[in-house]
Amino acid sequence: MINKVMYKIAIVTDWLVTVGGAEKVLEQLLQCYPEADVYSLVDFLSNADRGIIHNKKVTTSFIQKLPFAKTKYRAYLPLMTLAVEQFDLSKYDLVISSSHSVAKGIITGPDQVHICYCHTPMRYAWDLQHQYLKGSGLTTGIKSWIIRLILHKIRIWDLRTSNGVDFFIANSKYIARRIWKVYRREADVIYPPVATAINDLECKREGFYVTVSRMVVYKKIDIIVEAFIKNPNRKLVVIGSGAMLKNIMYQARNADNIQVLGYQSDAVLIDYLHRAKAFVFAAEEDFGILPVEAQSYGAPVIAYGKGGVTESVIVDGDNKTGVFFDEQTAESLNLALDRFEQNNFIPKDCISNAKLFTPEIFRNKITNYINEKMTNEK
Repeated sequence: MINKVMYKIAIVTDWLVTVGGAEKVLEQLLQCYPEADVYSLVDFLSNADRGIIHNKKVTTSFIQKLPFAKTKYRAYLPLMTLAVEQFDLSKYDLVISSSHSVAKGIITGPDQVHICYCHTPMRYAWDLQHQYLKGSGLTTGIKSWIIRLILHKIRIWDLRTSNGVDFFIANSKYIARRIWKVYRREADVIYPPVATAINDLECKREGFYVTVSRMVVYKKIDIIVEAFIKNPNRKLVVIGSGAMLKNIMYQARNADNIQVLGYQSDAVLIDYLHRAKAFVFAAEEDFGILPVEAQSYGAPVIAYGKGGVTESVIVDGDNKTGVFFDEQTAESLNLALDRFEQNNFIPKDCISNAKLFTPEIFRNKITNYINEKMTNEK
């Protein structure tokens, strides 16, 4: 959908390095507003991935040219609050920030409209600070106190800059509650686009479970692996790469029922989702795109029952698409697996539920929302 508008638009994102949920939102925003200009703190997208931003030129910040920025851009977090404020956006009527870190901190004037599509308030600066410090090995020592001071100052900045947002859009009801908790601002909810090929073909479910994830601490892949180590009669396939991959491979080294495949192509991933008995998900996510993708291929979901997944997986009624477990432990997951195997899940129910989160629905909702706000502001 191309939205014909008479006003100038800028879209600001935190950073462009790899393709994830925020980049897929940006892709759809540019589908709606192809004439919009794009701003990002850094832009290191590969040539192969530049289609997601329609091969547009991106205006970047001074961080782009700092030493080792391509691989260590996150280390420049203390400078990001300053960097995002240096974008001169004065010529635009509408600024849309797609923010999970600092993008919402851009400066706009009283005659401009700033709409923030908020993936989350900065998790590592607010309620997940202690988990972040623990996962980074920074609970004690001088480095720990330096990081704590930096995060303290970022929280002050983050709260102050929330006043510069005219309208917040949250990517889930869960994040709308976090926005209220942190900023004391109301947020409308528009679920992010899940760009999958909805496939209504019946696929034969096989006797294995699958999990797909970046191998980072908060995804809790180690809990999933531990649960299957304790139940060797259940088979698990683990797909994904990242810093924790070697740890996961070592953890599963003696488990004949667990395959750790590392990175796989989209074609291989789709094949496993088509055939798996269910998709297993142990993270507490802001929304959680992968559980919706899994359902779009007919796979029911076994998930930790907190965060955005509670809005995308149906666990009650006649059209159930999965089950939840209550604690991020192997024991709790295994109880959920027991309950899952006592029920019958229909792939068509999963596919029907996934259709509620298509890019087309996102584009229609976001353009209607923006048109309404811009009309009211005139």
